[in-house]
Amino acid sequence: MHEYQASVIWVRESGPFADGRYSRNHQWQLGGGAVCRASASPQVVPVPYSDPGAIDPEEAFVASISSCHMLWFLDLARQAGHEAEAYHDPAVGQMSRAADGGLWMAKVTLFPTTRWAGPGPDGRELQALHETAHEKCYIAQSVKTEVEIRLT
Repeated sequence: MHEYQASVIWVRESGPFADGRYSRNHQWQLGGGAVCRASASPQVVPVPYSDPGAIDPEEAFVASISSCHMLWFLDLARQAGHEAEAYHDPAVGQMSRAADGGLWMAKVTLFPTTRWAGPGPDGRELQALHETAHEKCYIAQSVKTEVEIRLT
């Protein structure tokens, strides 16, 4: 089985902790060596206690699903004999209130477009490639969030 590691590191910079006026800025050190500036989403924790220029968990969630889908899609397209030149997906995640009043990422919508070197798949095959990529994407299959794929 595979194992993945991520270290999340936060150190209080300044500001009173008890009343919530402290920085949510922190760092992600990923097992492969990447280091990312991270913070709470400014939609959840207002600036200056969050950093809009840093990655936040909600964005990372959406990006993880989109990235996993893309990687499967590209490999499936390659196996089908197509040659991709570029792929773009301006994915969107939507938070909703659950029955208990808590927030959750209820839906992630992918909007993938691919530029092909030579003839790409027709519309029907393209849809089938994306459906198979979704089925194989273990990130999407690991969550209860609805994942929708909208081809243009």
